[in-house]
Amino acid sequence: MKRIKILIVCISMLMIITACNSEGASSSGNKNEVSIWVHTSEETAEGKAMQNIIDRFNKEYEGKYSAQIEFIPRSGSGGGYEDKINAALTTNTLPDVLTLDGPNTAAYAESKIIAPIGEYITNKDDLLPSIIEQGTYEGKLYAVGYSESGVGVFYNKKMLKEAGVDLSTLPTVDDPWNWKQFMDLCEILVKKYDKPAVDMGLNDKSEWLMYAYTPFLWSQGGSILNEEKTKAIGYFNNEDAVKTMNFIQDMIDKGYTTKTPVEKAFQTEVYPMKFTGSWTIAEMESSYPKVDYGVMPYPTSPETNKLVSPSGSWQYAMSATTEKDKAAGALIDFMTSTESLTEIALANSVLPAAHSVVEKIKDEVSPQMQVLIEQNAKTAHARPVLPEYPQVSRVFQQTISAVTYPEENENVQKLLDEQAAKIDQALK
Repeated sequence: MKRIKILIVCISMLMIITACNSEGASSSGNKNEVSIWVHTSEETAEGKAMQNIIDRFNKEYEGKYSAQIEFIPRSGSGGGYEDKINAALTTNTLPDVLTLDGPNTAAYAESKIIAPIGEYITNKDDLLPSIIEQGTYEGKLYAVGYSESGVGVFYNKKMLKEAGVDLSTLPTVDDPWNWKQFMDLCEILVKKYDKPAVDMGLNDKSEWLMYAYTPFLWSQGGSILNEEKTKAIGYFNNEDAVKTMNFIQDMIDKGYTTKTPVEKAFQTEVYPMKFTGSWTIAEMESSYPKVDYGVMPYPTSPETNKLVSPSGSWQYAMSATTEKDKAAGALIDFMTSTESLTEIALANSVLPAAHSVVEKIKDEVSPQMQVLIEQNAKTAHARPVLPEYPQVSRVFQQTISAVTYPEENENVQKLLDEQAAKIDQALK
C-alpha cells in the first residue's frame, strides 16, 4: 500500500494508457540499442544539444551500442511527458533511459521505476555535491543531473546608484551580506522609490516557494526534518525556523517586498531588485537588453553568516525494467561526461553540473551567470530526497504563503507547530 501511495503522490497519476498502447514497447528488441525519453522539445536549445550528444554517442559506440531519443515536450502543468510516463508504467513500456525532475528521485526509486546507476558513472568525483545529493536515495545513486540551477538577487545598477548606493560595496559570494544588511539596502530603496525594493516571487504558489526559500532556513542552521527524514516536529517548529519565518514576515511587514508584485516590475525598471533564477538571464538578454543589471548572492543568517543557495534540476536515470543495463549505463555516463555537460550548459544557458564544466565555461558566460555559477559550486543545497517530498513541499509552500499575512499569522510559533504536525502526518 505504501508503494502505491508513493507512486500516486510522485507522479500526478493521470492514466492515459492509449498513449503507449498505440506504440507498443518503447525499448527495441535489439539488445544493444537503447531508448531514451526526454521532457523537452527537439526545437529547443536543450533538445538540439541532447540530439547532438546522442549522435556523438552513436558514432563513438558504433558497432557496440546505439541510442534512439524521443522528445516528449512537457506542458506548463507537467502534462504530456508525465502522462506518457504514467501510461508506460501500466503497460510495462518504459524506455531504457528517462529524464526526471530532481525532487522525484526518492519516489521513483522507492516505487522501483528507476534502478541504481552508480556503478556505471565514471566521473562521480567531478560532479557537484548537490548533483550527487539530489540523485541519491538510501545510499545509492539513482539519477544524475545534467545541469544545475540557482537563484540570486538581481539588481538594477542605475536605480541603486540613483539611490546613493556604492555598487563596489555590494556583497559577493566570498563576502555575502546578512539579512539585516540586505534589509538596510531595501530601506534605502523603498525611501527613494516609494515602491517595494524587491520582488521575491511570493505570488508564485508553486514549487518556487520550497525551492527558493529553504536556503534561508538552512542558512539559519535549521531544517524541515531530522537527519533520518522521519520527523518535522522539533525541527520545522524550532527556534531556527521561527527566526527564519520572522525574517520573511518582516520583509512583508516593512514593505520591502510584496505578495502582489507588479508583473515584470524588475524587467521594466519599476522595482530595483528581483529575487530570481538563472533563467531570467536569458530573458533579460533577449527581451530587456538595455537594462544594466547585476546579481548578488543570497543574504545569510546574521547568526551564522553561512551562505546557502538552492539547487536542483532534471536528471537522467535508468528504467528498472530495462534488460539493457550496460548499454543504458554507458549512455547515461556518456551524456554526463564533461563534454556533454558543457554542451548542455552553453546551449541552454544553465548552470553546470560538474567542477570540470565550471572551469571550462566560466570565461564564456556573462558576469551575472558567473556569480550564480560560483555561488552554486560553493554553496548549493539539494532539497530533501524522500518519497513523501510532494506533501512536504506543499506544506512548506503553504507556510511561506501564510507568513506573508502578518495580521493573520502574527504568532509564527503557533503556525509552525501546526505545519510541522501536518508534515509528520504525511510521513506516517
